[in-house]
Amino acid sequence: MLETLFQVDGQLLLAIQNLHQPWLDPIVSIYTQMGNAGILWIVLSLGMLIPKSTRKAGAVALCAMILGLLVTNVTVKPLIQRPRPWLSLPINPMVTERDPYSFPSGHTCAAFAAGVSWARALPWKGTRIAAVVLAVLMGLSRLYVGVHYPTDVLGGAVIGALCAWAAWRLCQVSANYWPPHMPKRLRK
Repeated sequence: MLETLFQVDGQLLLAIQNLHQPWLDPIVSIYTQMGNAGILWIVLSLGMLIPKSTRKAGAVALCAMILGLLVTNVTVKPLIQRPRPWLSLPINPMVTERDPYSFPSGHTCAAFAAGVSWARALPWKGTRIAAVVLAVLMGLSRLYVGVHYPTDVLGGAVIGALCAWAAWRLCQVSANYWPPHMPKRLRK
């Protein structure tokens, strides 16, 4: 059963590689590299800490990304040690990856940790939708550039979304434990 899943995974990735367009390649390459080390999501989340209306979204996203990093890069990747696709498929990746392991996608995890956190906490509907769209696009970019299998991206998305949920719950629970004498403005 697992072997069949890996075969379908590889065939799907090869089919995606046939979708390359010369005009799209540099755009996707730049976008996917903006996710290196979660930098895009970290910078946006730090920026959200400044205005009061987005402060909670930024804080929850940063917490979710830390959880995602611990689960994905510190725990799951070293345990699973799934090799990158180009090591077993006829793929020339568009970007260089230093991490030899592909499951789960750390870029996708960070994108979904931030995106789902923002979708939950941002005050404007348009930005909540955009947050999820940006996360989905990051996952798709990892397939397009040939550095992850579809199940790597799916795994990263699930872990990132779960980390966003956990960070949100942590934020809610911790708000109930502030000392009652603390000013209300500091409890938010």
